[in-house]
Amino acid sequence: MTKPPSRSSAPGAAMATASGNKALPLIRLRPGAHRRAQYGHPWVYSNEIAMDAKARALAPGTAVTLMAEDGHRLGTFLFNPHALIAARLIDSRPDTPIDTALLADRIGRAKALRDRLFDRPFYRLIHAEADGLPGTIVDRYDDLLVVQINTAGMDALTPELMAALETTLAPQTILLRNDSSARTLEGLPEEIRVAKGAIDAPVTVIENHVTFIADPGGGQKTGWFFDQRDNRAMVARLARDKRVLDLYTYMGGFALAAANAGARSVLAVDRSEPALTLAAEAARRNKLADRVTFRRGEVFAVTESLIDAGERFDIVIADPPAFVKSKKELNQGARGYRKLARLAATLVKPGGFLFIASCSHNMPADEFGEQVRRGLFDAGRSGRILARTGAAPDHPLHPALPESAYLKAELIALD
Repeated sequence: MTKPPSRSSAPGAAMATASGNKALPLIRLRPGAHRRAQYGHPWVYSNEIAMDAKARALAPGTAVTLMAEDGHRLGTFLFNPHALIAARLIDSRPDTPIDTALLADRIGRAKALRDRLFDRPFYRLIHAEADGLPGTIVDRYDDLLVVQINTAGMDALTPELMAALETTLAPQTILLRNDSSARTLEGLPEEIRVAKGAIDAPVTVIENHVTFIADPGGGQKTGWFFDQRDNRAMVARLARDKRVLDLYTYMGGFALAAANAGARSVLAVDRSEPALTLAAEAARRNKLADRVTFRRGEVFAVTESLIDAGERFDIVIADPPAFVKSKKELNQGARGYRKLARLAATLVKPGGFLFIASCSHNMPADEFGEQVRRGLFDAGRSGRILARTGAAPDHPLHPALPESAYLKAELIALD
């Protein structure tokens, strides 16, 4: 087996590190299962591990040192013997104590990066493996932090994580939005609770010179979708004096950005009454209410009614929730994206623009592009793809996890 030159641990090394750290439980890989992990891939699957009785007896979330068949130690991992992804890398050094200081260092580096990227404290602070905290999301709304922990290892470290956030940012409020379905894959319960302070009302988000209203405690995911920030700005640059349709508007992200950029009128559609109420309030606060109309309804039904009425728009935005929540839903979800592309494209005036997105982890980018192409064909439209984009830079990508680039979007100029 060839070892990467960056590893300092050697076969047969003492159980304790040179710094005197206490040795962690040792988990061994199956023969030949070392190749991805030895070069820094952060996930090890259960079928790659020698799952003996000792390994199975470890509590979910235990910090362990992972060892290849020849004794080479591959780093410190958070281990869950009951999950498909059984081990998640948290430090490339073996026997590393995972404590408040280590977590605070990761958070501090993530904050320094975001503070270089953005001039206001509204962003995704921690984006899971890419920021060195497996399966953990932290969204920042100024003095409010919304935390979602989706792995047993980080869940076990919740007290240390809260202390590290306090050390690094000293927020007024920390909300745990541990209600993701991903937690069930790790054997974790779902919950929403305030870990510090209090939250009893929606909060403001300032983005691209627009003030939005988000609901971290009751809205989707963590309350706001920071990932579309740059895409909202891109579409808004096209909106001056144009008529815009924003499908799945949620809190009005694309709609208000377009209106603030000078759109002549915006029709924003969503089926959620609470979301539309907050979006309408944000329109009033930004003095945009005279140019934005909110309509409650199921998007496919609304678009079909608009088509039947002969309505057409200069820009149509279609940013739906995930159509493909698991691999078994891929075919059905693909048909949904194709239908959405057909309906949305039909509503675009000749010479106008379509922006369409998918946030489905399980929808490959090439397959999404193919379904959009088919939808355009079904609508009898041709055009040019001006941009293929993803999430904003506060959602960084781990180099070994290209599949975690979940957000896919296309901006298309239609003939």
